[in-house]
Amino acid sequence: MVDKIKTADAAVAAIGDGATIMVGGFMACGTPEILIDALVRKGSRNLTIICNDAGVPGRGVGKLLSNGQIHTLIASHVGLNPEVAQRMNTDVPADKLICNLVPQGTLAERIRAGGFGIGGFLTPTGVGTIVAEGKQVINVEGKDYLLELPLRAEFAFIRGSVTDKSGNTIYNGTTRTFNPMMAAAADYVIVGACEIVEVGAIDPNNVVTPGIFVDAIVGGEKPWQI
Repeated sequence: MVDKIKTADAAVAAIGDGATIMVGGFMACGTPEILIDALVRKGSRNLTIICNDAGVPGRGVGKLLSNGQIHTLIASHVGLNPEVAQRMNTDVPADKLICNLVPQGTLAERIRAGGFGIGGFLTPTGVGTIVAEGKQVINVEGKDYLLELPLRAEFAFIRGSVTDKSGNTIYNGTTRTFNPMMAAAADYVIVGACEIVEVGAIDPNNVVTPGIFVDAIVGGEKPWQI
């Protein structure tokens, strides 16, 4: 069996400037902080981050934002991190943040589509608003829909409550968030795990993310605290 267990720094070593990364979590709940910290240490720049939100100052994706590593943020809710608005409105080109806001259900479905090989889907959400700008509108039985395209990434950071050495992962409560769908929609998936167990220790009926999706496992993630 391939040894997937790595240190956090080794797991993110291949992430260079300009990479696209999906980061699980909902207001940092379900975000693997140990992997975010390693990426901050590595210092890769001009990143495109796909996440539900921008975390909060000093937590989750907010750490990457404060460190000036994010060039483009694709997210659905950024109101808890005031630095997003500051960076979007700055007059300093080097600090300018491109923020693409996507309705939350649409974001989730675009990621799911990317993970399951779906070429796109139709949704009425955003029709007649700025969300529709640049998108194809398709009329079905007299009703307009937007054609939304799938999202994929080179890397995904997900957070597991318990992960076995093959990568089979379960999540505790709402830490599940975007993690399962992101694990299916990236080329290289890294799990920040609170607990690593032997293969066979997790009941197969309880596995949420199968190990086939996981490329690297990093232990030492701490249980999520409000």
